[in-house]
Amino acid sequence: MKSQPEMIEGTEAFTRFQTAMKKVLSVPHSEVKRRIEEHKKQAALNPNKRGPKPKNKA
Repeated sequence: MKSQPEMIEGTEAFTRFQTAMKKVLSVPHSEVKRRIEEHKKQAALNPNKRGPKPKNKA
């Protein structure tokens, strides 16, 4: 049986939201691009990948 999610209201909810957004927005764009490229390389190794395969750059 699933439990109900915790409901927080008021100033505590606002401060939790602010801290979460600061963690998300504090990541530089270069780091985001690096993570995406890393994920693409890892996903390309999957032999059971569906859809078109990525083209190899010569």
